[in-house]
Amino acid sequence: MNIQELLAGGGGLLLVLMTLVQIAPIKITPWSAFAKAVGKAVNADISHRLGGIEAKLDHHIDMDDRRTADSRRVQILHFNNELLRPIDHTKEEFVEVLAKIDDYERYCEEHPDYPNNRAVLAIENIREVYRERLKKRDFLQESRAKDEAEAGQE
Repeated sequence: MNIQELLAGGGGLLLVLMTLVQIAPIKITPWSAFAKAVGKAVNADISHRLGGIEAKLDHHIDMDDRRTADSRRVQILHFNNELLRPIDHTKEEFVEVLAKIDDYERYCEEHPDYPNNRAVLAIENIREVYRERLKKRDFLQESRAKDEAEAGQE
């Protein structure tokens, strides 16, 4: 028996053994492990590139979320400036800005590094004015708002 016959016989035996172990109810899966190792080797470059794309996408999502928070803050500050002038608002406008405040504060809680100190007092003022309007029931009425808008156009 020469070495070639020994390797061929041993290789065949190894092939049969791996197949039997794969089929057996034991959780040893050599073919799956072998296929996984080959797949990782073949797809290593693609996996690396996908990791880079994923990082860029995460960065763009973070930037978009930050821009949205900035936009919410601008809307909140603008609404507060209108209250300070004083420009009257409907209850629906208050509800809308309070929803924006909720979104803005949620973002600030989830991102403690985001600078929030610019809107804290404006938010407090909006809530305070809203409470006062609720108690007095003196929100700007829709019909009055339309009349004022029409008068402003003339």
